[in-house]
Amino acid sequence: MRQMRREGGLILGISAFFHDSAAAIILDGKVIAAAQEERFTRVKHDAGFPARAVEYCLEAAGATVDELDAVVFYDKPLLKLERILESYHSTAPRGWGAFLRWMPVWMKQKMMLKKVIRDELEALGSSDRRKPRLLFSEHHLSHAASAFYPSPFDEAAILTVDGVGEWATTSIGVGRGKDIRFLREIRYPHSLGLLYSAFTYYCGFRVNSGEYKLMGLAPYGNEDSERFRSFREKITTRLIRIYEDGSFFLHQEFFDYLPGLRMARDRKWEQLFGLPRRKPESEIDQAYCDLALAIQRVTEDVILRLATTARRLTGCERIVLAGGVALNCVANGKLAASGLFAAVFIQPAAGDAGGALGAAMAAYHIYFGRERVVAGMEHVDLGPAYPAERIAKVCSANGLIGKRCDSEDELARVVAGALGEGLIVGWFRGRMEFGPRALGHRSILADPRRVDMQRRLNLSIKYREDFRPFAPVCREERAADYIEGGMISPFMLLIGRLQERWYCPLPEGYAGLQMREKLAVVRSRFPAITHVDGTARWQTVSKRANPELWKLLEAFEVSTGDGVLINTSMNVRGEPIVCTPEEAVACLMGTGMDVLVLENVVIFKKDQAPAAEWKKEGAMAPD
Repeated sequence: MRQMRREGGLILGISAFFHDSAAAIILDGKVIAAAQEERFTRVKHDAGFPARAVEYCLEAAGATVDELDAVVFYDKPLLKLERILESYHSTAPRGWGAFLRWMPVWMKQKMMLKKVIRDELEALGSSDRRKPRLLFSEHHLSHAASAFYPSPFDEAAILTVDGVGEWATTSIGVGRGKDIRFLREIRYPHSLGLLYSAFTYYCGFRVNSGEYKLMGLAPYGNEDSERFRSFREKITTRLIRIYEDGSFFLHQEFFDYLPGLRMARDRKWEQLFGLPRRKPESEIDQAYCDLALAIQRVTEDVILRLATTARRLTGCERIVLAGGVALNCVANGKLAASGLFAAVFIQPAAGDAGGALGAAMAAYHIYFGRERVVAGMEHVDLGPAYPAERIAKVCSANGLIGKRCDSEDELARVVAGALGEGLIVGWFRGRMEFGPRALGHRSILADPRRVDMQRRLNLSIKYREDFRPFAPVCREERAADYIEGGMISPFMLLIGRLQERWYCPLPEGYAGLQMREKLAVVRSRFPAITHVDGTARWQTVSKRANPELWKLLEAFEVSTGDGVLINTSMNVRGEPIVCTPEEAVACLMGTGMDVLVLENVVIFKKDQAPAAEWKKEGAMAPD
């Protein structure tokens, strides 16, 4: 391979040792493959070295470790260690317990990261410990590169917002051609991401995974209530000071992440807000809904101010975003609708997993100085696919009876008919998606017109809180018919309202109803995807990016008159999205799913042996 390209052409990016470890490989600037380690190990948010993801990326590129021009880690551990040591020193002796807990990890693993990576590469087949070249990218540069280089823009403002990298928590920059330049940054401990995570923690959800739940809970709050206004006022006067340009200052006496092991000081928050930290899995009362809405509105305000500053500093008409906070779809939707920029691109894998991709691309364009070809990221199906032989083996090993469709038209008609009958369909086709969203390759699809569908999906398949909404998907050409403003959202990262004609009249006093009462109201023709505030997290599908899902949507519209489906990830609570056909079969047989599509094979659960018999006698094919 080396003789076929110039130096710097084949680069592997890695993110690891915090959460959502991942690997990505690029060849001459083109993304060949990318995947999160959790999809292979089945450990959600797996933080370990992404050995299996790296192995997959190398296989997809047809390369060995020794053929790589560089391996790039997504942050600089020594700078991060500097920040941690200074933080503990500044708060001593309060952080002594946390210091004793984390320092052995740092001394054994992260201080010796070069050796750790070399050892892992050697286990994957490296024969020369001097090869490949080992590079380290700053954390926010990795985020910025992951957003700018895959974007369709030759020039753009760059906004990255997350918990913390080495020191930076927020940065504004500009990308032009192959160059990225940072203009402003906000440094730890002042962090919008950590502020949002503190509320995630206080509302009883898990940090680094429950932020989606907090965002989904927020619309159940009552913006007209005195309690909401009081919560928002206390946040902006006691917890965070927000300046006109979007910069901010967190009052650390209310937080514990600087010296300790928790996000917030519970007693101080209880005194401030008048309610205790919610116990995980306990009933959610209206006060926590109002609190979630208050921090969501504050977050949106800061993002819009930062974006306004980015526009002023760069003069760019387009903006790209990355970092964990860029997964806040509500804030993204408001930014897109604000008119501040003519176009917005958000890296689909905006969190730390996407840092692996950004690190590789930063090395290619900045370290090796290779020019950029602006193409735009049209899809994220960058993970493994499985051949017909593997599908046949899985079906045979488990005694599954399926219908093989000879054409895409036939498959679309069969599946559209099942969806129209109210059946819930697993859709396993092509390469697995990179990032947190299933976008039509490892998806569960269902009819959003059915009043009971949200509850069915949440309680019998996803096994999660019944308040959580589901996302709609429609064809790109039909976006203007269903979405206000005709918004195009290929990566399910924008919130938008339905066109007005699809809404149902709301009962008098709807805004003041309690959470369960709101949930029971039919809000639109598509109740299962219309959140209680009338919005939805849209995905639009182009025929070029995903012709199979596009054809299914077309067939569903032909048979029912409506071209919208529910699209949610194929997994159950606490597990990563499925990767292999075996995992998809287990999801079918172990949940309330009715149908599974494995490439061109349609499997109806009603035609199979009873679930108990299947679990007892069915032998899953080896992975």
